[in-house]
Amino acid sequence: MMTGADLGPPGEGGPRDWGAWPDEPRGGSPGRSGRGRGRGDALPASEGEGAGPTADEPRSRRGRGSRRGERRSGVGSSGTHPDGLLPGGPAEGAPASRGAGTDPQAVARAICLRLLTMAPRTRAQLAEALHKREVPQEAADAVLERFSEVGLIDDEAFAAAWVSSRHAGRGLARKALASELRHRGVDEETVKDAVEQLDPEQEAETARRLVRRKLSSTRGLDPAVRTRRLAGMLARKGYGPGLAFRVIREVLEDDEAETAPFMEDSGYPLD
Repeated sequence: MMTGADLGPPGEGGPRDWGAWPDEPRGGSPGRSGRGRGRGDALPASEGEGAGPTADEPRSRRGRGSRRGERRSGVGSSGTHPDGLLPGGPAEGAPASRGAGTDPQAVARAICLRLLTMAPRTRAQLAEALHKREVPQEAADAVLERFSEVGLIDDEAFAAAWVSSRHAGRGLARKALASELRHRGVDEETVKDAVEQLDPEQEAETARRLVRRKLSSTRGLDPAVRTRRLAGMLARKGYGPGLAFRVIREVLEDDEAETAPFMEDSGYPLD
């Protein structure tokens, strides 16, 4: 797999290629050093806004204004912004066109690489992020096409991994998985191929596992209420009514068969 360094000349797309931050105030609060003067007294130029501490100023007050200025401007003493970018980089969500000489493709590459580093994304998700940052369409298309060519964007692999992970971790059925993939911009053919990888018997077994897990919290309820709650849980995870009621009936029958001997030994009535 190629990295960001393989996608352009050295230094291209780095934080300093993204344009400049807008001018922001760095000094402390106006008139801090003029405390104690009359209202009509004019401040000397050396004691006006942004002036540094004087020699006879208490040590605890020195640098206080500069620290407030750093917090206001968002740049710390190390010269970096809280998000880890240098002052030459753009603020989060800033338009890609900000700054003279900004290369739109360099901005698009940096945005895509940052998002892909955090989590896998579909091409549609990346395209939407570039649109929100006002990257020109031509530059966005060129970068997305290049990322697809080198394998950094692969909707088919994304869909297959999504189905496997979400079914195993959340117990989602085909219908719910397909809806989630469509919401992330995966095309219909890719969605169909991905969900068909889920074996029907595996889907039914997952439904049984979900019902068994929920069963103990429904004991003591009216049978109709119990069935309705279990069916609602499966429906929220994308299971159709036919499969849901079949699985619920099987699990309830097994549960009754397991609890009947205990009820007989305890002397409780069975009906």
